[in-house]
Amino acid sequence: MIIPPAAAEPIFHIGDFFITNSMVNGWIAVGFFVIVSFFIRRAAKGRVPHGLHNAAEAIVEFFLSEMEKVTGDRKRARQFLPLVGTIFLFLLFSNWIGLLPGTGSIGIYELIHGQIELIPILRPAASDLNLTLAIALFAVLMTHIFGFMTLGVVNHASKFVNLRGIIQAFKKGPIAVAVAFVEFAVGLIEIVGEVAKMLSLSLRLFGNIFAGEVLITVMLGLAAFVVPIPFMLLELLVGIIQATVFAMLTLAYLTVATTGHGEGTEGEEGAHAPAHA
Repeated sequence: MIIPPAAAEPIFHIGDFFITNSMVNGWIAVGFFVIVSFFIRRAAKGRVPHGLHNAAEAIVEFFLSEMEKVTGDRKRARQFLPLVGTIFLFLLFSNWIGLLPGTGSIGIYELIHGQIELIPILRPAASDLNLTLAIALFAVLMTHIFGFMTLGVVNHASKFVNLRGIIQAFKKGPIAVAVAFVEFAVGLIEIVGEVAKMLSLSLRLFGNIFAGEVLITVMLGLAAFVVPIPFMLLELLVGIIQATVFAMLTLAYLTVATTGHGEGTEGEEGAHAPAHA
């Protein structure tokens, strides 16, 4: 029984670029969705929606209704659907195909450090920290792009570096200046928080999927039949939970990034206005 290493293993290279076994798994997932989208597009050309087209519409409508519960409005749910939906489906499918027979057990033998070891051809894509970190970086970067598009460059950037507030505070007196510097320091903490978002998203996903891969390997080493089945079923559940958590956190970050300062407060004041009147 060989416990898989934390780093994905290269199986071949194109020039100086190494192709790892986790990348193969990821590209299988990408290829699957390209093929499915092709058939959905063909089905959508018919006059009467049926089959795959109906299934795709049902999935999209379900996603929109669930996302609307977080965003609070249909418009932003539609705006975020392509990003959040793609992340969820890709992670879900890549997590699940990592449980197919042959993943981690079919490969090529190579001489490593004087010993012949098996290098699997397939490995769960999310068990590679490079992939999870790349997706997390992309997700957080997109929250800022949506923030700039929705609020404007100055308003969104002021959440992190409120230089405009400091300049205006000098006209109001020393207390206002002190408050402005405190807000500036809080903005710097927010920048650290953005880095923490990327780390937490990537490490959570990587840790859970890699731990599941190690657990399955250990169970298969103890007994090849029956015993690993409950753990594989558990990993199916873990796969959908991790994809959901990653997608929902991304959606929450997008919602916060596209909400200006004071919007929630204004809504509360408006709600309480009739009572005070």
